[in-house]
Amino acid sequence: MATKQSKKEHHNEVLENPEVLAERIGRGEAFLKQNSKVLGGVLAAAVILIGGILFFQINNQNQNEKAQAEMFQAVYFFEQDSIDFALNGDGINKGFLTIAEDYPRTDAANLAHFYIGSIYLSQKKFQEALTHLEEFSADDYLVQSKAISLIGDAQLELGQTDQAIASYTKAARTNENKYTTPKYLAKLAVAQEEAGKIADAIATYAEIEEKYYESFEYAAARKHKARLEGLAAK
Repeated sequence: MATKQSKKEHHNEVLENPEVLAERIGRGEAFLKQNSKVLGGVLAAAVILIGGILFFQINNQNQNEKAQAEMFQAVYFFEQDSIDFALNGDGINKGFLTIAEDYPRTDAANLAHFYIGSIYLSQKKFQEALTHLEEFSADDYLVQSKAISLIGDAQLELGQTDQAIASYTKAARTNENKYTTPKYLAKLAVAQEEAGKIADAIATYAEIEEKYYESFEYAAARKHKARLEGLAAK
């Protein structure tokens, strides 16, 4: 209690005694004078940093809005199977490649990478497809798992079987559901068989058979499971 009372009295002395208060203010002014350049530099750096962040955010938003507007036609070309125009534009409108290059770090460029990867995959340009698909990310788990599955497709075609197995596994385990999970499990089983991991492939087909008996993949899973079990028994 004595210590607290002493501190309180000292505080009151500073506030009530003009000479003590003047001395404290004088110390503060002296510190500011002695360190004015340093403090000025810190303040200037803070202003520049905050200004830079605000400029980046505003500029990025403007760039994204512009890119999304320009991307409308590329998406239309894609939906109409005009793949070359979708990728490269038609001389008037930009294609996905230009949008991804001109508007980096925007949502539009991110989505453009997904479209580009999908197109290259259909054209059997597997390395190019892989490069662009790995640039894509999405908050929507259905879209993200689809992209991961496509990465697995490219890896499998490139002979990167172990990587494909990892990608298909990740796709299948991303928010498991009765619609997409059996599709990715079926791909996983194919990759496992190609890698010579017959027991793993049988287990994957068994998972489809046991958990997703209403899926389109169910009948094929039963057939391939029986085939692999026959091979394993020899």
